[in-house]
Amino acid sequence: MTDALGSIDMPERGRSDDDATESKKPRRGGKRGKKGPLARLALFYRQIIAELRKVVWPTRNQLSTYTTVVIVFVVIVIGLVTVIDLGIKEVVDYVFA
Repeated sequence: MTDALGSIDMPERGRSDDDATESKKPRRGGKRGKKGPLARLALFYRQIIAELRKVVWPTRNQLSTYTTVVIVFVVIVIGLVTVIDLGIKEVVDYVFA
C-alpha cells in the first residue's frame, strides 16, 4: 500500500515532529488577552445573553407540570427517608435499651 501525498501522519522531510512544534511561538491569550478586565467582563456577559437567547423556554403549562412532578417526587423521597429513619431509630432503641 502507498501513503497518500500530503498525509498528516508523516512529518515534512528533514523535520521531525519536535522541530515543527518548537519553532512556533506559543499563543498568549489572543484577542481576549489584550483587553482589560472590564472589557473581558463585558464580553462574558454578552456571551451569556447570546447563549440564553438559544434556550428553548418551557410554556406556562409545561412549567407547572414540571414543578408538580418535582414537588411530588420530593414529598415521596421525604416520606421514604422518614420511614427509614424511624426504622433505624427503632432498631437502635431495641439494641441499646
